[in-house]
Amino acid sequence: MNGGKSVLVTGGAGYIGSHVARLLVEEGYDVTVIDLLREKGGVGNSWAVPARARFVQGDIGDRELLDTLPRFDAILHFAAFILVDESVREPEKYFLNNAVGSRTLFQYAVDTGVSSIIFSSTCATYGEVKVDAISETHPQNPINPYGQSKLEAEKSLKELCQQSSIGGARGTKFIALRYFNPAGAHSSLEIGQARPEATHLVNVAAEAAVGRRKKVMVFGDDYPTPDGTCLRDYIHIQDLADAHLSALRYLEKGGDSDFFNVGYGRPYSVREVLTTMKEVSGVDFAVETVGRRSGDPARLAADPSKIQFTLGWKPRYNSLRAICESHYLWEKKRSE
Repeated sequence: MNGGKSVLVTGGAGYIGSHVARLLVEEGYDVTVIDLLREKGGVGNSWAVPARARFVQGDIGDRELLDTLPRFDAILHFAAFILVDESVREPEKYFLNNAVGSRTLFQYAVDTGVSSIIFSSTCATYGEVKVDAISETHPQNPINPYGQSKLEAEKSLKELCQQSSIGGARGTKFIALRYFNPAGAHSSLEIGQARPEATHLVNVAAEAAVGRRKKVMVFGDDYPTPDGTCLRDYIHIQDLADAHLSALRYLEKGGDSDFFNVGYGRPYSVREVLTTMKEVSGVDFAVETVGRRSGDPARLAADPSKIQFTLGWKPRYNSLRAICESHYLWEKKRSE
């Protein structure tokens, strides 16, 4: 336990934020969630906010609203738009929220003496890569506005936290976690992915398995990969939530600011995911192959050794089958 430290979870009504908020409540933290919710242009759902968390509806880029909140020991920041194809169509939307809004939040954190910030970043900051597993030192050259907006947020976070430490003070410390394709649902099946228009593969496949969509589109089968489809490193949502708790505890114990990849290091192709989803669901849903989607790199896989060694993070659900099965059961429950 942690002595009831106060934490703000931005985007805590969304998919990842709600899982982390729930874990923090279970660990004894005093949790406040801020989220726009779907009604105001966000993607969060009020039912996903833990019952024991305070809830504030609003925008993380609204400094006047932030200044009305109580002071926090830590901020865990998830409030972002995340769809690659949408970012290509509407780049300004992504930069205003993901980059500008995040800088406003980080400035607020530094100004009010927040000790720790855990930032939800992405492997999309790396762009197209030619290595089998990406380390944190790999050059960052995003190929879409989503990845670029997150990279800008990383830069703001590092800059502002460094400024807060001038003169020998500890200041505000941060950890940015670069995700590799979260998927799956909570083991309780009480929370999970619930976007109105899912685009992530595991989610789309699960929806097809329960009959919510007629088919799954495969965007390109001519990539330089073993079966021609894109390779991705998927991570179970509960392992991802645990990574945030590990990061927060590391900073609480005096750890320094840093960047970490969060994945398993074993990528799976689009076809492997679809085959696994068909196996766990017992449903042979339709699949159609079409042209490539703008902004998709051929392969993304993490080198997770740094987070495992430095933070002591150990995944518990490291299995494509476990990921697909939990996501399918969640979608099945939602359809009942």
